Amino acid sequence: MKKALALDVGGTKIYSAIINENGEIISEIKKTPTPKTFEEIKRVFIDIIKEQENNVDVIAFSTCGAVNNQNTGILGSTGNIAAGYPNMPFTELSNKPVFVENDANCAAWAEHEIGSSKGCSTSVMITLGTGVGGGIIVNDKLLKGQNGAAGEMHFKMNTDKKRKCTCGSWDCFEIYASGTGLKITAEEMLNNKNVTTYDVIEGVNANNEKMIAVLNKWENDITDGIIGLANIFDPECVVLSGSMAEFVNTEKIEKIVNEQIVTTPTKVLKASAGNYSGMIGAALLALGKEL
Repeated sequence: MKKALALDVGGTKIYSAIINENGEIISEIKKTPTPKTFEEIKRVFIDIIKEQENNVDVIAFSTCGAVNNQNTGILGSTGNIAAGYPNMPFTELSNKPVFVENDANCAAWAEHEIGSSKGCSTSVMITLGTGVGGGIIVNDKLLKGQNGAAGEMHFKMNTDKKRKCTCGSWDCFEIYASGTGLKITAEEMLNNKNVTTYDVIEGVNANNEKMIAVLNKWENDITDGIIGLANIFDPECVVLSGSMAEFVNTEKIEKIVNEQIVTTPTKVLKASAGNYSGMIGAALLALGKEL
C-alpha cells in the first residue's frame, strides 16, 4: 500500500505524519511551531522530510494560501506566515514527488473521501475559525478555478461598508461568519468593545437572552452565506468544520436553507474527518495522482 508523508502548514504550527491510501495515520503525529522566517520554515520542512522520505512514496503539503493548478506552489500572499513563504520551492525539498494543496481544499477532500460528505458527488465545505476557509467539490472533483484560487469565502454580504475584511475589501462573508465576525456582532449588539467570543458562548450556556440573540444573529449570517452557495453550486451537502462549527445548530440552519433556496434540497452537516483532515486530504489527493 502506498504511503505519503503529509505536512499541514499553518501560521502557528506544522503537523506531520505518514498516511496510507485509506486515509489512515500510521505514524506518530509530530507538531512543530511554525518559525518566523522563510529560511527557518524551509529548514523545518527539510528536516521533517529527510527523516521520513525513504519510508514513503510522496510528500504531501496541506498549506495556508491558494495553490496553483499544478500543485507545485503558492499563489500570492498568505498573510499569516513569514514573508516570502509563497516563494517556497516545494518540489526541490525532496527527491520524491512533492504535492501541494490549499489546507481548506485538503480538508474538503478528506470529508469527501472518509468524512461527512462521503458519497456526495457535489459538496461545499466551510471552515469556521478565526477566519473562514472553503473547499468546493463538483462531480467528485475539487473545484480549483482557472489558476487554483477557487473557494475563497470573500463574497459580499451587503454593500454598507460596515466591516473591513482581512482581504482588504468590505463586508465579506468571512468577516461575518468567522469567530472574528461573532466578536464584532457581539460588540455591535451589546455596545461593548471588550466582549469576547468566549463571553458569548458562556452567556448562551447560561441562558442569557442577549448572548443568545448575538449567537442567533451570527448563525443567521452563516445561513445567508450557505443559501447563496447552495443556489450557485446545488450541493448534496454543506459541511461545516473548524473550531467555531461546534457552536452552530446545523439542523436549524438546514431547515432555513431548504426553505429559501431555489435549487434542490441539501444537507448541512458537521465535519467528521477529524482535526488532521488537512493532512489526510493532502495525502489522499497526492496518492490519487500518478506517482
